[in-house]
Amino acid sequence: MQSAIDLKFAALADPVRRAILARLAQGEATVRELQAPFGISQPAISRHLKLLERAGLIEGGRAAQSRPRRLKPDGLDAARQWIDGLRTLWSDSFDRLDDFLGDTADKGDPTR
Repeated sequence: MQSAIDLKFAALADPVRRAILARLAQGEATVRELQAPFGISQPAISRHLKLLERAGLIEGGRAAQSRPRRLKPDGLDAARQWIDGLRTLWSDSFDRLDDFLGDTADKGDPTR
């Protein structure tokens, strides 16, 4: 079973799905509206949408007979938190490296 974060990154790995998310950032859209720019079949776009929904990045609504899709407001929070954790880890590692290199340089330079 894939974790939620794995599903999010798998969904973001595909350029069509990223383009769908970019389109939905402008507002909700129907399957037909999302399908038009890609020139792919309705079943193919539906598979992309289903994966994005399973990943928690989009959600479907109800408007008369259509089911417009929209971005899920907190859909990327888990991915952002994971990336922020890595950023902090890297930043701390670089700070320690800077300190180490500074200490090494100070010990090797008799004029300091």
